[in-house]
Amino acid sequence: MKKSDFNFDLPPELIAQAPLPERSASRLLLLDAAAAKRQDRMFRELPEFLNPGDLLVFNDTRVLPARLYGRKDTGGAVEILIERVTGAHEAVVQLGVSKKPKEGGRIELADGSHATVLGRDEGFFRLRFESPESLERLLLKLGEMPLPPYIERAADASDMERYQTVYAREPGAVAAPTAGLHFDEALLAKLHERGVDFGYVTLHVGAGTFQPVRADDISDHHMHSEWLNVGAGLIEQIHRTRAAGGRVIAVGTTVVRALESATAEGQMRPFAGETRIFIFPGYKITSIDGLITNFHLPQSTLLMLVSALAGRDYMLDAYRHAVEQRYRFFSYGDAMLILPQGA
Repeated sequence: MKKSDFNFDLPPELIAQAPLPERSASRLLLLDAAAAKRQDRMFRELPEFLNPGDLLVFNDTRVLPARLYGRKDTGGAVEILIERVTGAHEAVVQLGVSKKPKEGGRIELADGSHATVLGRDEGFFRLRFESPESLERLLLKLGEMPLPPYIERAADASDMERYQTVYAREPGAVAAPTAGLHFDEALLAKLHERGVDFGYVTLHVGAGTFQPVRADDISDHHMHSEWLNVGAGLIEQIHRTRAAGGRVIAVGTTVVRALESATAEGQMRPFAGETRIFIFPGYKITSIDGLITNFHLPQSTLLMLVSALAGRDYMLDAYRHAVEQRYRFFSYGDAMLILPQGA
């Protein structure tokens, strides 16, 4: 398949630049393939579409304020975007700089500490942060929330809270699992009252999630690596849910990637480690029965993933409907609930 097979026309004004005042005030496009239903609803109505005994699986990663600013020894300004934290003082990063630094080069940070360039891998740089503080603490002190490249404004104080799920607890991501941004405490309480169960995976989303597919033939695309953890307790929850006739609903494509990475030969097992899994049409997703997700970029790996779940033509038709109905797109935009045929 070609990446052009996943293109659609998106008016720029539909790209959400800021969150709504209330998380659950987003719109929800219900796509129930089995019932041949497509409905325009509100996200706070989600409990109506779930049954007692269903299991929502969330990604509990916590976004780090992963954008830093500094200067090279020569005085040139440098923007550092953490791609992945690889140790207490080391990270793989993207550098915004006029002239790329060489191995051994130093970048001075705002607090007087500095980072040393250890090397370069596939367009990314490896840095060691020479500070008595851990990298996580350094980011909390100096960092800025790393809003996606299609949000054309600087991050402000409100993004520290809104570009984070209310259930985030495991620090390590540099991009939010955005399907979860629509949940607030009141909605979670209503879902609990409805009898819906909650489970959690951790997948630390990297900045590579925004990298475009450059290969025309999508089978030639190489995915970025991300760290994840699927625990034994969640797998037991999934088995119990399905044995009792409930559905497993993933909250976000990161949950799908985590659960599918933990599934080998049809059997889901506890797994902690790296994944480069690339899910596109032809791949059969078996770990979930439904998906809550935001609207994705044209020709993106995430659009390819949802097309593997529900069919490319079906999803592109839904996207055309969303454009016609003026849904808000991408990270701070609206959401959809996909219940594919046979779920």
